[in-house]
Amino acid sequence: EHEDTSLLLQPLLEGQDYGAAAAGGTQCPSGAVSRNNPAKRDCLVVAVLCFGNLINFIDWFIVPGILLDIQKYFGLSDGKTGLLQTVFTLCYMLAAPIFGYLGDRYNRKIILGAGIFFWSGVTLGSSFITESHYRIFVLSRGLVGIGSASYSTIAPTIIADLFEEGKRTTVLSIFYIFIPVGSGCGYMLAAGVAKSTGDWHWAFRVTPCMGGLALLLLILLVPHRIQRKTAAHRALSISGMIGRADEKPDVHRTTRTTWCQDVGSLVKNCSFVCSSLGLTAMAFVTGALGMWMPLFLYRAQVVQGLVPPCLQDSCNSSNSLIFGGITIGTGILGIIAGAEAARRLRKINNKADPLICATSMFISALCLYIALMVAQTNILSTFIFIAFGELFLSVNWAVVTDILLYVVTPRRQSTAIALQILVSHLLGDAGSPYLIGAISNAIQARNAPSLQWSFRSMQYSFVTCAFVGVFGGGFFLLTSFYVEEDRKEAQR
Repeated sequence: EHEDTSLLLQPLLEGQDYGAAAAGGTQCPSGAVSRNNPAKRDCLVVAVLCFGNLINFIDWFIVPGILLDIQKYFGLSDGKTGLLQTVFTLCYMLAAPIFGYLGDRYNRKIILGAGIFFWSGVTLGSSFITESHYRIFVLSRGLVGIGSASYSTIAPTIIADLFEEGKRTTVLSIFYIFIPVGSGCGYMLAAGVAKSTGDWHWAFRVTPCMGGLALLLLILLVPHRIQRKTAAHRALSISGMIGRADEKPDVHRTTRTTWCQDVGSLVKNCSFVCSSLGLTAMAFVTGALGMWMPLFLYRAQVVQGLVPPCLQDSCNSSNSLIFGGITIGTGILGIIAGAEAARRLRKINNKADPLICATSMFISALCLYIALMVAQTNILSTFIFIAFGELFLSVNWAVVTDILLYVVTPRRQSTAIALQILVSHLLGDAGSPYLIGAISNAIQARNAPSLQWSFRSMQYSFVTCAFVGVFGGGFFLLTSFYVEEDRKEAQR
């Protein structure tokens, strides 16, 4: 069932030029919400989608926020601890192509609502799992990943259909700000709830309530059908050629193609392939940092004698709170800076987007390497360089997605996003948490057990992230060689 054109055509019935209005910037006027106020409606839709994205990433990073407690509760090694996030990400990435296929063909509001309901219910259920059922806890994290995939795959395509290219980058930046904000809130919420209640299980009982509210807002405020715009439709809209709502020419109809045909077309798109590999490197680094950095900081502090080893029922979660705050602050600043840099530099260089991504990846890799090297002697410098590393990583989030949206034809965007999610997580953060933990285990096994080697094993395994970041910058640099040609092809 394809989504109707009536909501898109409605502003044109009232003498408004939808394309021109979008190009000039959709404003959110005050006053009552009504069907006759498309600008207000679009802003409300984006607000609901951003709230859902916030909850999505809070759930994603609850486990890293209380990793010490979970590791001690189940009696896990570093390798088995990393497996928690790896299973989550594997299920997330395997489910993404399925939701991409469904999102290109069926009603996206229903899919989003089902995803929110599913992952919220599973998160609540996981809070009642006992220490003897570690495998069930791992399974629950995988199921949460499936629910999250439905949201991350489909929500950006709705934004892409609501706004033209000039406004779309800004709106996507707002949407993707909630990746670091949600991630940071996940650390802080988990650590704060565990500390206040004395039981880490309660950290998994807060977000389901937020998920219920998001589902209610989705039902009440998001239109049941949002038109998928094709390039031809945008051209007709801007030129004012679209007439009455009851006129539905063939240009509005999405051509049904097989998933294999869509994928075959995408793998020939060099900009899409190279930028996806760059995003894969980003995912590898952020996945490893997100899972292990609070624990690494804790071990560094133990070696320096700043904090005692965790021997109590509830471990010190101050590093999760600090790292969560850093993630929020650098994420917001980085995404805003990336979007603004892209807006300004596009005027003088058509290759600005991939060049921004490449530069930020190189700088981020350098900052992370320095942070790892000074961790044993100066914890303050470690926090500072970690903050800069995360800042430059965050520059890329909205820019990478915008690259995809203008080098891929609109009717393949959900599939493209799903495929990008599959590749970036398969080769990126699906394996990096487990890989870092496994390398740490191997180093510890070759040396006498001690607090010093517990720290060094994690330090040496983390160096992998700096080198992967350099490779990511190289892939974005390759993207700059193809982006102009692929963009023109998508417009044609």
